[in-house]
Amino acid sequence: MVDTLLGVLKIKNMTSSLIVQNLKCGGCANTITTKISALENISNVTVDIETSTVTFEAVSEENIVQVKTKLATIGYPEVGDSNSVVSKAKSFVSCATGKMSN
Repeated sequence: MVDTLLGVLKIKNMTSSLIVQNLKCGGCANTITTKISALENISNVTVDIETSTVTFEAVSEENIVQVKTKLATIGYPEVGDSNSVVSKAKSFVSCATGKMSN
């Protein structure tokens, strides 16, 4: 989404929400927030533990794909994606890391 304002290119962010697997606690939420916030063109990351929802603003569809990939890499695949034993183990480690960094 792009707007022009007096000849200046202004990019609007898109708000996206993903429901993820393996999200159990504040440690998980802390890890997700830290890792996703570090991605380029991603901002305003929030995690709702009760609904397992990760909400964020992205500049492009490509950035949304990057978030999905990162979430899967750290053990929190989107609902409907494969959730292997390896993913569950990664989420356990991510959770522990998130608890220690609080």
